[in-house]
Formats: sequence, structure tokens, C-alpha cells
Amino acid sequence: MGRAVRNLFVAGCVVLWLVPLYLLIVNALTPAAEYAGKPEWTLQGFDLWENAQTAWDVAGIGDSFQASLLYAVVCGLVAVLVAAMAAFAVVVLPIPKPAFWFWLIYSGTLFPLQMFLAPLFGLYADTNLYDTRLGLMLVYAAWAVPFAFFLIRNQMTTMSAELTEAALIDGASFRRIFWRIHVPLMKAGLGAAFIFQFTAVWNDLLLGITLSRSPDVQPVMAALSTLNNAYSSTGPPVILAGALIVSVPTLLLFLVFRGLFLRGITASAR
Repeated sequence: MGRAVRNLFVAGCVVLWLVPLYLLIVNALTPAAEYAGKPEWTLQGFDLWENAQTAWDVAGIGDSFQASLLYAVVCGLVAVLVAAMAAFAVVVLPIPKPAFWFWLIYSGTLFPLQMFLAPLFGLYADTNLYDTRLGLMLVYAAWAVPFAFFLIRNQMTTMSAELTEAALIDGASFRRIFWRIHVPLMKAGLGAAFIFQFTAVWNDLLLGITLSRSPDVQPVMAALSTLNNAYSSTGPPVILAGALIVSVPTLLLFLVFRGLFLRGITASAR
């Protein structure tokens, strides 16, 4: 009886997740001119290409898509590299009070992002970083470091200290130990941290609408929000087609690197 109830609960959760996805796909395929003003449950046509092309042009999703790809890849890589170096310093290097440095870096995830918006906006306006790609890349990289640091540090604590001691005895420097020993052994954890940060930067809306306004600078979620504001002129099928376009990169990333992601999460959870 317990197994049957559990299976029924899981099946209900799957249905609850699949119904919105089904409505998203069906209505994204519906021609915008034939949309009746309410969600369609049956396929009324196959006009995904035209809807997607309209979304790409109307809200400037094309420019924002490229900008978000740049932010997610570059900022994700920079954040993972900085987090790995910070984790190495906290776990391996003989620094005083490593617990203090751990909590100082990790505290970046404990405060709500909204409390930084007003100071950031004022700072960016005064330094001409507002509405620039460099400004968004700086804040995205800094925002992504604490959680990546947490994941990488957890995996690094599981590595044997004898590896570092043996390398030091052989005359290796800490820089060489980091690049030749720890980085190769932590590939799965670094990959999982990058996937997390890529997804976080790609899905950001709050920083994007606060610190930018140009279509070629705004991240893609902000552009999708702009398309949603043009509801009366484009129609829901175009908006939903834009949502499908936006979901492709993260979906592909998880499908292609799911094995690396699972190994990295398992290693970080030990």
C-alpha cells in the first residue's frame, strides 16, 4: 500500500510538471493570428518558426541572447576559477583562521540580492558602468563566486592531505600543486559548479533590468520581459516561443553534461 501511494504521488507530481510544459509547447506552435485569447489544449497549427522569428526581432532577443551567452560562459568560468583558488587557500594553504575566511566568502549567498540593488545602481551610474556589458560581467562574476566556492570547497575537503604533503616534500610549489594535482582531480566538481553558475547567470532578471536597458546589453531574461510587456501587439504564442528559445541553452547544457554534473554534485556532497 505504501509503495502504491508513493508511486501515485510521484505520478501526480510528474503530471503537474508536464501539463504546463504541454500548454507551453502547444500554444507556442499556435499561429498568433489564430490565437483565441485563451490557452489552447489542442494543436491549432504549426507556426513555431514564425513566432520564434517574431520574438527574435520584436524584443531584440537575438542581441540579448548573444549577450547572455557571453555573460554566462565568461562569468561562470571566472567565478569557478576564483572560487577554486579561494577554496584551495582555505583548505590547503596554511592561512590563519580558515573558518573565518570560509564564512566571509560564503556570506555572499546569505544576504538577499535586493539589498544590493540601490547601492549598485548608484555606483554604476557614477562610474559609467551602467548599461555596459563590462558592468554586468563584473557583478555576475562576483555574484557567482560564493556558491561556487561552497561547492568546490566541500569537494576539496575530501581530498587526502597526504597528496599535498608528498608534493611539498618533492619540492613542488603551492601553485604547481593547485594546477597539477587539485584541478585535475576536481574536474567533476568544477564542472558542476560551472553548470550551476551558467544557469544562475542565464536566468537572472533582477540585475539585468536594474543595471541595463539597451537590447544589446540586457540579458535575455530582461529581453523576454520586454516582449511580455508588448503582449497586446505580439500575442501569447510569440511570448511562449521566445520562452522556448531562452530555455534551449540550459536544457542542452544539462543533457550533454548530466553525467559530469551528477559526479560533481556527488563529490561535493560527501
